[in-house]
Amino acid sequence: MPLLLGPFVRCRFSATLLVLWLVFAGFTCTGSEHATATLPAAFNDLLPHFLVEPEDEFIVKNKPVTLTCRSTPATQIYFKCNGEWVHQDDHLIERTIDPATALPIMQVTIDITRQQVEKIFGLDEYWCQCVAWSTTGTQKSQKAYIRIAYLRKNFEEEPQGKEVALDQEVLLRCHPPEGVPQAEVEWQRNEDVINPGNDLNFFITTDHNLVIKKARLADTGNYTCVAKNIVARRKSTSATVLVYVDGGWSEWSKWSACGADCSMWRSRECTQPSPGTGGKDCQGLDLQSLNCTSEQCPQTVSGAEDVALYVGMVAVALCLTLLLIVVVLVYRRKKEDLDSDVADSSILTTGFQPMGIKPSKPGVWAPRPRRPPPHSKNSHLLTIQPDLTTTTTSYQGTLRSRHDATGKFSMTNGPLLDPLPNGSHTLHNGKLKSDPAEFVSRLSNQTYFKTLPRDVANTSYGTFNFLGGRLTIPSTGISLLIPPEAIPRGKIYEIYLTVQRKEDLRLPLAGCQTLLSPVVSCGPPGVVLSRPVILSMDHCSDACLDNWAVRLKKQNYEGTWEDVLLMGEELVSEPYYCQLEAETCRLFSEQLGTLALVGESLHMGAAKRLRLVLFSDAYCSTLEYNIRVYCMDDTQDVFKEVMQMERQLGGRLIDEPHILLFKDSYHNLRLSIHDMPQAHWRSKLLAGYQEIPFYHIWNGSQRYLHCTFTLERLSLSTCELTCQLCVWQVEGEGQSFSLDFNIAKAVLYGFHPYQDTRAVDAEFLLMDSSATALAGPSAFQIPYLIRQKICSSLDAPCPNGADWRMLAQRLKLERHMRFFASKASPTSVILDLWEAQHFYSGNINQLATVMADIGKQEAMIFLVSDGEC
Repeated sequence: MPLLLGPFVRCRFSATLLVLWLVFAGFTCTGSEHATATLPAAFNDLLPHFLVEPEDEFIVKNKPVTLTCRSTPATQIYFKCNGEWVHQDDHLIERTIDPATALPIMQVTIDITRQQVEKIFGLDEYWCQCVAWSTTGTQKSQKAYIRIAYLRKNFEEEPQGKEVALDQEVLLRCHPPEGVPQAEVEWQRNEDVINPGNDLNFFITTDHNLVIKKARLADTGNYTCVAKNIVARRKSTSATVLVYVDGGWSEWSKWSACGADCSMWRSRECTQPSPGTGGKDCQGLDLQSLNCTSEQCPQTVSGAEDVALYVGMVAVALCLTLLLIVVVLVYRRKKEDLDSDVADSSILTTGFQPMGIKPSKPGVWAPRPRRPPPHSKNSHLLTIQPDLTTTTTSYQGTLRSRHDATGKFSMTNGPLLDPLPNGSHTLHNGKLKSDPAEFVSRLSNQTYFKTLPRDVANTSYGTFNFLGGRLTIPSTGISLLIPPEAIPRGKIYEIYLTVQRKEDLRLPLAGCQTLLSPVVSCGPPGVVLSRPVILSMDHCSDACLDNWAVRLKKQNYEGTWEDVLLMGEELVSEPYYCQLEAETCRLFSEQLGTLALVGESLHMGAAKRLRLVLFSDAYCSTLEYNIRVYCMDDTQDVFKEVMQMERQLGGRLIDEPHILLFKDSYHNLRLSIHDMPQAHWRSKLLAGYQEIPFYHIWNGSQRYLHCTFTLERLSLSTCELTCQLCVWQVEGEGQSFSLDFNIAKAVLYGFHPYQDTRAVDAEFLLMDSSATALAGPSAFQIPYLIRQKICSSLDAPCPNGADWRMLAQRLKLERHMRFFASKASPTSVILDLWEAQHFYSGNINQLATVMADIGKQEAMIFLVSDGEC
């Protein structure tokens, strides 16, 4: 870069240019008149002083801020941020000459981005300082602090509506949302700004509350607290203030003259003042009478009036008695109708032979184990007789109340459909065996599916017809239930289910949004479904919809993400509907595609569940020993990924996972280790704790974060380690691990690097061993024909309420009544949800108990024999 000489020199400063500038600083300029110009000699004796110092700045959204520093006389000028020198290439230098003193002036600017500020760990704020040099010495400018500006959406306290009497003092409270810089507050009445300077009846306190000194009728209106800073402007909900006027009594009038009835009277009116704007009416009498004299007005007795009174009382008593008799008769008739209706609509009447089983008999009411048991020894006692006239389709296979992974439904015994004419498909009842790698490779060659991951371990698929089935991704909590009749009769679909792990497929998040679930793809998109399938996947929110605005996002064909559902505001006419349980989301979907749950916190009480997991080296032959603490979203798919990675690293799990509620409070996560035996161990951590920034966890830019504690034993013979490891959110919840183990031996919770064993989570083991694809009746708890009869029995509305509505209430699903009612068969949708919830833990006997309770008759349990239906 050439050096520019003159009154203004602008260049990017470097060491080479500094040398050149010093060389030319005392140059002699020869012109036509041979004039010379040199810098004043006083320049050599002056320390630099600052003409402009960097000021505090706020980063708004993602816009960087610029810091400026100007000094004279100066030979060098640089910025230092958080104790480290800013790279020279990031400086922009401007040089000028003061025309009055001929002293050199140097100005430097740098840009600070949001990412730089977010990288700072701990509670220390991000600061920058300017340092200037001259030939005499150096000077430092003041520190400029750079903060990320924000303004939360929800007020910590909002004004509440009030009804106040005239002239009463009114206090409206307002605590604005948390923000940086702190929000300014103004008050509005009916959208007009209140200026206490113009109306002395209003006063705004230092903590932003509004005081109306004496309520006037004109002060009735809607009051709104408005908070604003450089980022945004927020309005509270309006508080209605109603100023009312209680009525007062006028003075009593004079007594009237004595009338023919030997009485006189006087009156008063509620007019001083009249009640207004909801005020109370006057209390007491408005008309008062008084006998003139008792001698002039003797009391008389009317016998005829007394007789009429007694006759009226007797007539009322007779009417009440007749009404009671009618009510009793109607009640008994309705009870008889209920019993007859239940008997007529029983699921046992067509094609089945019922038998009553008492709940007290051993073996009948035992809870269903998580894995299907072997064949029941008593399965021959109760059988279903085939009734081929009740269905329009026929198939081969065994219908059972439970599926059995050990061979109840073999591939060679009981195909549901014969091979198609072209020989392209054969649909079986039971487990589907195929080459997943071949399927993923074939699927990914199609245009739309080229973005799908080729991760065989996290993809399942199967071929299904109208009998439906189930797809499961082992150890992830992700499954897809395809109910019977969801696929139109005559159609055969090859359906896949996969979890996305590519970072470039993660959703774009903004503001307070965070990813609450895995990104799941099911397809192929565009297939025609007769009724919704149910996608089950874990979520990591605190499941309190008062704290969240939870949205379902779907990726369209162009690859962009769009909102398709807002939780709590579902429309039954839309193709999506969601039930949010404590740890699982059940999504009814009439369309397949790539889906995910995104949450936006409504206030600082919103919390994500973090799973804290500890790993260490399986073997240690050196003095150093590492403990890795993972902080991940509490979903099974992330836990599975960490387990697989640690297995490759040769790690071992050293304690049971803990759950931590991480709140949207902008506070970081801290980790520390304590109480180690100082005679044998020491920590190599220089600080008292490690810290993970809030944004790294909340934004979900990484699927899992971890910190490593490097410990050092003082002797190779030391193998016992006891310590306390603490993880907590600043000003929030915390968890503590008490560790006591031998580093040379396998621990109870660990796994050998060469063995695939996990003892921590039995449920994790069970799901990992389950079949990834089940087709036909083996995928369901409820046998197909029994399901049809339950639906036909309960779908039709029953006057006494013994229909699908009572089933939903007994299963605690009454919140979704409107959704169920919008479907052609409400009962089938309820049973679909029951199947999705209870595939691993359901007990069909319990469902039978519910059915019996609806009919108020003896519980009937139906088992299916080994014979085919």
